[in-house]
Formats: sequence, C-alpha cells, structure tokens
Amino acid sequence: MVSREISVAVMVSDAKRSARWFKESLGFQTSADGHWVLAWPRGSTAKVHLCEGKPEPGNSGIAFYTKGLAAYVKKLKAKGVKFSKELTERDWGTYAMVEDEDGNQYWLIDGEGP
Repeated sequence: MVSREISVAVMVSDAKRSARWFKESLGFQTSADGHWVLAWPRGSTAKVHLCEGKPEPGNSGIAFYTKGLAAYVKKLKAKGVKFSKELTERDWGTYAMVEDEDGNQYWLIDGEGP
C-alpha cells in the first residue's frame, strides 16, 4: 500500500542554496539530511526534494512511498508492471522505478516518506 506522503524531485545545482531560497523567499519549511534536502509549504505532506544533478530523460521526479517495498514490487511484477529500475539499495534508502505506457518513470521508495 502506498502511503499518503509524496515528493517531487527538482534538479538543482546546489540543494542547500535552493533550500535557503525556498525558506527565505517563499516561507517554506526545509530540512537537510544528507541526500534528502527538502522544502514544503507549512502543513503540507507533499515535499519538494531538491536533488543535485542533471535531469534524466523519462524521470518524472515523482516518488511514492510504501512500507514493505520488496513485497509491493513482487505484487506489481505479478500484474505485469514494467520496471525501469529493479529494487536497489543505496545509503539513503531502498527504491525501485516503474514506467508507465508513455515512458514516464516513477520512484517507489521504501518507508513512509521523507
């Protein structure tokens, strides 16, 4: 089951500088924990993940969170869902990526959200 949390990655050249801009210019709340530099309107559960790097073709930047990701991936594979990235572990978390019929890719990240 996908949680109520959602994040959208925005590619930026300097995540911490961008977070300051969101905080100082728009009054957003921000947090920075290693890879996860986030900004969001007060009270919102949707977050902007300020991700340093270059845009990747097809990567929508949209992430959905679920506890027990491995079991969810297994369920989706049984339904024939196309995966553009298999279940992968990184220092910041475990994820997989699915692809829709138009080639848009969506992140599935283990946990309840950032």
